[in-house]
Amino acid sequence: MKLSAFKFDLPHSLIAMHPYEQRDGARMMVVDRKTGKIEHKNFTDIVDYFGDGDVMVMNNTKVFPARLYGQKEKTGAKIEVFLLRELNRQMRLWDVLVDPARKIRVGNKLYFGDSDLVAEVIDNTTSRGRTIRFLFDGTHEEMMRAIHELGETPIPKDIIQREVVDEDRERFQTIFADVEGAVAAPTAGMHFTKNVVRKMEISGVDFSPVTLHIGIGTFRNVDVEDLTKHKTDSENFFIPEETCVLVNKALDEGKKVCSIGTTAMKTLESSVSAGGRLKPVENGWTDKFIFPPYDFKISTTLLTNFHLPESILLMTVSAFGGYDLMMEAYKVAIKEKYKFFTYGDVMLIL
Repeated sequence: MKLSAFKFDLPHSLIAMHPYEQRDGARMMVVDRKTGKIEHKNFTDIVDYFGDGDVMVMNNTKVFPARLYGQKEKTGAKIEVFLLRELNRQMRLWDVLVDPARKIRVGNKLYFGDSDLVAEVIDNTTSRGRTIRFLFDGTHEEMMRAIHELGETPIPKDIIQREVVDEDRERFQTIFADVEGAVAAPTAGMHFTKNVVRKMEISGVDFSPVTLHIGIGTFRNVDVEDLTKHKTDSENFFIPEETCVLVNKALDEGKKVCSIGTTAMKTLESSVSAGGRLKPVENGWTDKFIFPPYDFKISTTLLTNFHLPESILLMTVSAFGGYDLMMEAYKVAIKEKYKFFTYGDVMLIL
């Protein structure tokens, strides 16, 4: 397919700037792929769509405060350093984005406040990308504590056009967050509360984790019209044996396997056996890019937020829900004033 097929006019007023007061307070559009029927519900109604033996697969990655502000040596110029991923723990090498990039060259040192945290730029990777080495005398745990103290919650400020507030540190995170390593939250999971999970578990629904540390690859702009020519950045993922057992049992018994978000879905589709069943992965990397047409092997339902035009996430949703039906659903969403993006409303695709 072509990039232009995913372009639509989204009023900026429909981009959610703040989370709902209650985590489970979002609206939920329910779309049936077989009938094309579109219904308007509340997120808490999700308990009515799943029952005994069904499996909800959530991404349990945990967001860390990946946005740092440093000063360039000598000039003191303020530089934003966005930590993407750790490349080598022993050498303290990180893949980062810097802004303004034109001021940052190989050999420059960056100082972060009055702390002992200092970084040296050792390579250019892209126009804004750099490899840096942290110069820090303490342990890895002590360095990460310093990053947590100095870092800012990495909400996408260019789209959510406001400053970061204390509330973001808790709400730009799911209740499932357990394994630190993401620079963005798996947003569909942000709607769940312990109460909703408990109600579903009482009905016999299993919640099973996978881990995909969301990086820039999930959100990088597609800049080629022919989608087959787009290359995504690799992201680190893990699939435990216990999750495979539950998911495969559900598939064998004709039960629902619901991916809570496109990142959970991407993880599942990155480790499929020749027989169409889920395989465990201890430490994998995936650059899978899902767009129409695509034959899904594991997920039978999808819970997902409303995504931006021409985004990779919209392409993945369209591959699962069907391009024409999803474009129609998005027209309805705009007409009905559903909220889009990170803190917005949610869609359940059956």
